[in-house]
Amino acid sequence: MRFTLSCIGRMKAGADKDLFDRYLDRARKTGRGLGITDVALHEMPESRAQRPEDRKADEAKALLGGLAGGARLVVLDENGKNLTSPKFSERLEAWKDEGVPEVVFAIGGADGHGAEVLSRADLKLALGAMTWPHQIARILLAEQIYRAMTIQSGHPYHRV
Repeated sequence: MRFTLSCIGRMKAGADKDLFDRYLDRARKTGRGLGITDVALHEMPESRAQRPEDRKADEAKALLGGLAGGARLVVLDENGKNLTSPKFSERLEAWKDEGVPEVVFAIGGADGHGAEVLSRADLKLALGAMTWPHQIARILLAEQIYRAMTIQSGHPYHRV
């Protein structure tokens, strides 16, 4: 199984990118022992369309264009489900046990996700009730992917 973070926009160099990269690296290393072959980042440019609906549609096409057959799509959305870290880990592990080849985590642009992406989602996931900047959302998601792996491996990182 492979995890891919598909994001609209690019993360600039700095402390937040360093933290994101640290969690991605930890996830890659921890994932190897769990049968996770890669944790990849795929950044796509923001649409330059004038109207928000057109931007969302353009970005939806970009996000869905690279989606392989059999992949599960997890869409970060403010109206999505709030899962605990153990429940999130269980969901990822269940997909792995089902033989799902890839889980794609989609973070949309500033206007949110287009209807096509939302309707295709296998899981709409919220990172809590608050609104987060997309750069911080990336860090939180990378940390939760790493945390899910530590839960699966029995590592003491996740304490309750």
